[in-house]
Amino acid sequence: MTTTHPSTTAFAGPVSPSRSALTPLDASEIRLTGGYWGQKQRLNADVVLRHCEDWMERIGWTGNFDRAASHETGWEHAGIEFVDSEVYKLLEGMAWELGRSHDDDLAARYDRLAYRVASAQEEDGYLHTSFGRPWQRARYSDLEWGHELYCFGHLIQAAVAAARTGVEGPLVDVARRLADHLWEAFGPEGRVAVCGHPEIEVALVELGRALGEPRYVELARQFVERRGHGLLAPIEYGQEYFQDDVPVREAEVLRGHAVRALYLAAGALDVAVETGDDELADAVRRQWEATVARRTYVTGGMGSHHQDEAFGADFELPPDRAYSETCAGIASNMVSWRLLLQDGDPRYADLIERTLLNTVMASPREDGRAFFYTNTLHQRTDGVAPDEDELNARALSSLRAPWFEVSCCPTNVARTLASVELSFATTTADGLQLHQYGDYDVDTALADGTPVAVSVRSGYPYDGDVTVTWREDAGREVGLDLRIPSWAGSAAVGGPGEEPSTRVGRVTTVRRSFRAGDVVTVRFPVEARWVTPDARIDAVRGQVAVQRGPLVMALESTDLTEGDVNDVVVDMSVEPVTTAQGATVEVSRLTDDGDDWPYGRSHDSRRPLGPVDLVPYATWANRGPSTMRVWLPVAEEARPA
Repeated sequence: MTTTHPSTTAFAGPVSPSRSALTPLDASEIRLTGGYWGQKQRLNADVVLRHCEDWMERIGWTGNFDRAASHETGWEHAGIEFVDSEVYKLLEGMAWELGRSHDDDLAARYDRLAYRVASAQEEDGYLHTSFGRPWQRARYSDLEWGHELYCFGHLIQAAVAAARTGVEGPLVDVARRLADHLWEAFGPEGRVAVCGHPEIEVALVELGRALGEPRYVELARQFVERRGHGLLAPIEYGQEYFQDDVPVREAEVLRGHAVRALYLAAGALDVAVETGDDELADAVRRQWEATVARRTYVTGGMGSHHQDEAFGADFELPPDRAYSETCAGIASNMVSWRLLLQDGDPRYADLIERTLLNTVMASPREDGRAFFYTNTLHQRTDGVAPDEDELNARALSSLRAPWFEVSCCPTNVARTLASVELSFATTTADGLQLHQYGDYDVDTALADGTPVAVSVRSGYPYDGDVTVTWREDAGREVGLDLRIPSWAGSAAVGGPGEEPSTRVGRVTTVRRSFRAGDVVTVRFPVEARWVTPDARIDAVRGQVAVQRGPLVMALESTDLTEGDVNDVVVDMSVEPVTTAQGATVEVSRLTDDGDDWPYGRSHDSRRPLGPVDLVPYATWANRGPSTMRVWLPVAEEARPA
């Protein structure tokens, strides 16, 4: 059943569709209280936001706005042409953080930065620090690579966050003026064109929703419909890099540059929802399903090409060449969350969990001051520690770097963590749905005013025990829907006063007239287990991974007594052992048998190493340079028949 929601300019999350099967919560209705996600969000508030802010100030990216506003001439732009977008993502993250917990210092920093941005806006609404001045390239002269509309999209999303959290400042007016400019420049009477990097589409729809302005949704619709008709100039990677080879509604799978493809899919679904275009929505569903089935890593990562940051062909998923950009993981979850809201299908929540815990959270270092841009699944060499005071290339070493020449990922992590809990739970007219687990409180009401006040507590993702305590009488019978993760397959669920019983499937429902103090308990089996790949993934045929609950495990050379991970094989006849936060497996090291030709016969010379620890993939490389692998070759005699 699809519910229509009233339009509002405040108190909503990043996605607020006018109609959906599930109703998202806003920052006043759900709050992290601790645990894994509470710690990560606190680190983001205390460290990551300031880290991003300080770096962009230091290297002049925020200063670009001051120079643009000053009207001085001939100044040199700091950074590549789309660094404006990083300032906007920082502002968005700050807004979500302020909307949840006001902090005087953060509020003052936010205000200063927002007004610096606003001061650079032109009279006609245009706002970009890299284009349009006499000594710069002309406006919209490089739609393939200039990223102008991409930057505008992130500015608009920052403004939407401000509007929906009630954070005061100039950004909402700035975004409205910019969107009006875009309507004139690219609307029905304007230029028929698209941006080389999708992002404006999803932003315009959300601004239209937030401000109740249908023109913005219509402009987003036009951008989506124009895509795939060869409006962008040919490039060496082919038109599919821009998703400009096939119209969105005709495509069968996500292809080309992974982040571009996923941002476009999110925007297309938003357009479909707001315009009632079921054909377009079905196209996005079809592309999601094909991509998850054939072009997604075990960590949820997407993108297997370094050269063009793109999806590979079906089942082209090499672990040692995985690009799996952090931003692609975040964009993937943007699509999955929108699909979950529309359909209520727990498959989407499964992928969100997998991608959040194993790709997105692999990016930030434990101290919040360095990040992975790419997320390989097999690090063959130790690499070197990056310079903590210098800009770094995107995939320079095996350690996280503090900042990059292209630093889209740190700011994307910042805005994601600032609002992460807003994808954990939803409501319908009939009850509450829990999609992700951790420590959080929900205080909301159903459409008829029925109060829903619950506390969710868990040591998730390391512990599979979850308790849901009702803090207020519901007053009528309601349903509590609990997602059973696909990796679990079953759960032991106990309702108030009941002995736990085994439930199977994808969702289990506890239905009753809950009273204050009622407790529902859930236990998921988080024991370590083998994961085997589809035989069509050539790069990992004959290998196996280990997953512990929702966490993909990795072997890191730090946990070996000697050598690296490249010549290690695992004994699959011995089941993995679950440890407090990881697992152990029995491994051996292949030894040199004197052959001078590596083909023609089996290599069976090996030396047992005994049990070794595996760590959650997202935590690897926090102990210095190392080699690492997720997929472990299986010792020949231990392979299943």
